[in-house]
Amino acid sequence: MDRKKNLQHWQMIAAGLICFDAAAIACSYFFGLWIQFDFQYSRIPSEFIRAYAFSIPIYILCAIVFFGVMRMYRGMWRFVGLGELIRYAFASLVTSAVYCAAITLAFQRMPFAYYIVGSGLQLLLVVGVRLSYRFYTEILAKKNFAPPQAPGKRVMAIGAGAAGRIVVRELMQSDKTSDVPCCIIDDNVNKWNRFIDGVPIVGGRGSICDSVKKYNVDDIYFCIPTASSKVKKEFLDICKETGCQIKQLPGIYQLASDEVLISRLKSVALEDLLGRDPIKVDLDEIFQYIKGKTILVTGGGGSIGSELCRQIAGHEPGHLIIFDIYENTTYQIELELREKYPDLKLTVLIGSVRDSRRLDHVFGTYKPDIVYHSAAHKHVPLMEYSPNEAIKNNVVGTYKTAYAALKYGTQRFVLISTDKAVNPTNIMGASKRICEMVIQSMDAVSRSGRMDLLPFLHAHKDKVVNGQIVPDPMDHIAADGGASCDELKIESVKNKGRTGTQFVAVRFGNVLGSNGSVVPRFKQQIESGGPVTVTHPDITRYFMTIPEAVSLILQAGTYAWGGEIFVLDMGEPVKIDTLARNLIKLSGFKPDEDIEVVYTGLRPGEKLYEEKLMAEEGMKKTDNELIYIGKPIPFNVEEFLKQLEELASASYENSSDIVEIVERIVPTFHPVGEHPEEKITTGAGANAKPVAV
Repeated sequence: MDRKKNLQHWQMIAAGLICFDAAAIACSYFFGLWIQFDFQYSRIPSEFIRAYAFSIPIYILCAIVFFGVMRMYRGMWRFVGLGELIRYAFASLVTSAVYCAAITLAFQRMPFAYYIVGSGLQLLLVVGVRLSYRFYTEILAKKNFAPPQAPGKRVMAIGAGAAGRIVVRELMQSDKTSDVPCCIIDDNVNKWNRFIDGVPIVGGRGSICDSVKKYNVDDIYFCIPTASSKVKKEFLDICKETGCQIKQLPGIYQLASDEVLISRLKSVALEDLLGRDPIKVDLDEIFQYIKGKTILVTGGGGSIGSELCRQIAGHEPGHLIIFDIYENTTYQIELELREKYPDLKLTVLIGSVRDSRRLDHVFGTYKPDIVYHSAAHKHVPLMEYSPNEAIKNNVVGTYKTAYAALKYGTQRFVLISTDKAVNPTNIMGASKRICEMVIQSMDAVSRSGRMDLLPFLHAHKDKVVNGQIVPDPMDHIAADGGASCDELKIESVKNKGRTGTQFVAVRFGNVLGSNGSVVPRFKQQIESGGPVTVTHPDITRYFMTIPEAVSLILQAGTYAWGGEIFVLDMGEPVKIDTLARNLIKLSGFKPDEDIEVVYTGLRPGEKLYEEKLMAEEGMKKTDNELIYIGKPIPFNVEEFLKQLEELASASYENSSDIVEIVERIVPTFHPVGEHPEEKITTGAGANAKPVAV
């Protein structure tokens, strides 16, 4: 209904302009004839009157048609700029020149003033009426006749380029805000002491703090969408000390699409202060690999899993399968993908990675080419109180999913790991380190065909026969009553001609904005007035964005040969305390004055510093200079798989000794409160030699 009303209003304005242009043309040339004869109509010769009367209606009709072709009746006259004015002037001059030639050749040679005054007056009236509308809305309507508005915020714009000019103009013209641009900052010395629409360019970044005080600035708009992450961070480091709220343009693409509007500005995000450029990967290489393939994403409803699904869905997979146990977020990503990609072949399944029968059915039915294993328990403090659940879901779930991939001939299996797996101090990190060892073991088994090494891991329900627990043979094909090792090897080869599955792991740090991330929590605390809670003033973490994490995961799928642990160079670690205080400043508040920062103490299993690689792991470069491969630490695969069987059994019995069992498997695991030299260093990884597989 609103659209219909706007269209009718536009038609009315266009019709009015057509009538005005017709009258302007007629009056302009008559005035030229009239002025030639001293403003006395009786002195005008009859042949000039006849020539004018016969030619002018034809000229008006032709001129209106040409003006329409030049889009002179479809413009947004409120925003008329130099480009539109040049086009309007060109249209008027062209039509005048053609008319003057036509009347001279076809009717009568007219007096000199008829040509000059008529053409000039037509140009003035036709262009002037369009310019006057903008003049009225900008100056008269806003400044003189508009009802008084409540005083708005005073705004400083950073950047005197195209984006800054548009933002300043939008602030001055918009009737939806009473905010006022009061000064502009730009590092280009040639622009200093000049003006954009009356707003002074007062200096470079060194003038920010003084200008905020001088002009009583409330908000700062960062209007340099082309700035690198380093330059942006340098500006924002200064801005956050001013106490002003900071907003920015999301990106350069808005300049190309004419979307640089005040409503498009967003609050500065913490990732803008990480001090590094976003990770860039070869998307063409990635999506050529993905195109046409059947892809399974476990944990597809989570933060990382759902972003994986979004990026994969947009690049023509043959079949995308989302597998998750939590129905709410899974349903949300399903709705999103079906709406955005109606032609996508999408299957959404609910189930647990701990359920062998469910996994066997899924892999047997769809036979995925690529598996991204994102399903896991990731919350450190919660897993400290439920360590057996961490082992069941993370370790056993990974093993069962990887086994199904191996059985059904999946080409590549990518495990989503974490930097908390490096020298872990909590059960979650230790469980993810075991997951990495599972993947490395599976890859060794896949290369060698030693399926006999794979143990049976407990199912949810075991059968009891004569007082003895008998595993359900469906829980593991290699168990008694299932297929033999030779049959399994043959089956893997037969599946679409594949010779084995390549297993890799991808390790990265904390993900900004993900479920459980500190940033959403800090924002909630700031919105509620504080306090903002930080566990320790010295706690540091590596950070990356969700798209970066997903890019790394996808890149691993193309680099994989099997057994690697891919690691992202995430730059320098960031103090959580600094992160919290920066977020408070970016929100326009002062830490410990407006919003209090409270230290609550380290949580169970939490350590002060995260590491990207264990000391024993080397670093190998890839084609992407920010992505490295950690050299696998050798361990005895056969011994590890035996320990894994014991670990799984203990977890399903809800053993109180589960942490001690994990310590024997992962010698780098040092639970908080204990010293590394007191650790038990036997088991896989402790002076163990790799098995010949």
